[in-house]
Amino acid sequence: MTRSMRLAMLGLLVALLFLGSLACGKAWVPPGAWLDGDPRWWIIVDLRLPRAVLALALGAVLGLSGAVLQGYLRNPLADPGVVGVSSAAALGAVAALVAGAAGGATVFAAAIAGAAAAMALLAALTWRSDSTVTFVLAGTVLASLAGALTAFLISVAPNPYAVAEIMDWLMGALTDRGWPDVALALPPMAVGAALLWRTAPALDALALGEVAAASLGIHAGRTRALVVAGTGLAVGAGVAATGVIGFVGLVVPHLLRPLFGHRPGALLLPSALGGAALLLAADSLVRLAPGAGEVRLGVAMAMIGAPFFLFLLLGARGSAWR
Repeated sequence: MTRSMRLAMLGLLVALLFLGSLACGKAWVPPGAWLDGDPRWWIIVDLRLPRAVLALALGAVLGLSGAVLQGYLRNPLADPGVVGVSSAAALGAVAALVAGAAGGATVFAAAIAGAAAAMALLAALTWRSDSTVTFVLAGTVLASLAGALTAFLISVAPNPYAVAEIMDWLMGALTDRGWPDVALALPPMAVGAALLWRTAPALDALALGEVAAASLGIHAGRTRALVVAGTGLAVGAGVAATGVIGFVGLVVPHLLRPLFGHRPGALLLPSALGGAALLLAADSLVRLAPGAGEVRLGVAMAMIGAPFFLFLLLGARGSAWR
């Protein structure tokens, strides 16, 4: 099967999962009710369509950012959630909320700034290190620091109702997201994705080493700026809209490399489609969980991604021992 056919099948899977996301839930809305004036149509337009759009966009940018980070840092364990970028974005958003921001553009700007700052710090710490251990330690320290500062801000927040809302938001979910959230999140996500997409030639060159990349005309500073700005915009906007949803960027590139190859630049589009498919499927499944409420999407993804990350880490350590 050719690469184009695989991409077409992946795109078809995303389209089917998108339509399935519109239909499934505690109350099923069959396709026949979408076109004949059925009163359940408002469920699709007002509730499920913005949620599905956010799931598709967020999954795509998380999958794309994971593939870019893994190629840029030349480390298979890179992911915005694992290395603390998502936690730093959450820290920025929580800081804005505790400071009295009512939400909206201020929270989005704070989350984007937090994610960009974390990405810049991570790139500075790991740029000249090829060690997986160094990378994981730097990301772990960054995530721990961001988590500790977030917990501190929550503990000193004067409003207990705001604390309860923040804690619920931090678990990550697409519940009750509407068109205003889509309008705020999609523009920075789109700009961030465009910046990350422009790194494809540089990622292919960097796979040959820094010296070879420089000889091919790749400017390290420009590439770093694209990665930092693109990841900050895409991940920061996603966290501001939905809370922390991790491990998508870690899992998806690993699942797709056997199908699309190991060249970093060639993996960007498949990872974006795969991330969208994974998050659409996961969001549909959490809605179908038994009980009156929903399992939080961030919790569900952590239950999937944490064992996968442990498997990869043990495999990397085993390779180092051989």
